[in-house]
Amino acid sequence: EVQLVGSGGGSVQPGGSTRLSCATTGFSFRRADMYWVRQAPGKGPEWISGISSGGEITNYADSVKGRFTISRDNTKNTMYLHMSTLKSEDTAVYYCNGRWAWGDYWGQGTQVTVSS
Repeated sequence: EVQLVGSGGGSVQPGGSTRLSCATTGFSFRRADMYWVRQAPGKGPEWISGISSGGEITNYADSVKGRFTISRDNTKNTMYLHMSTLKSEDTAVYYCNGRWAWGDYWGQGTQVTVSS
């Protein structure tokens, strides 16, 4: 069974930092490109970052560039998103997504709320 289990986040003050994790099982994580997608209240999904299967290539949406860092540990089948200098507009449910030749998989979502 494929599982992507997100954790971390929670409530954070503006300007603060937090880290999301996405622990995976059931598919070939080291062969999958991985992504973070978020959905803010009342808005559509927004792709925010991606990392290649080996971790050599990373990409970011302009809205998070310079503040968020994506990474992965292929020995632990886990992806991370380090989020810093958080703003109220970063409040959203964050989803991890894995894609490889044989599938496209999604986590259950992790809430991040940025508020004073």
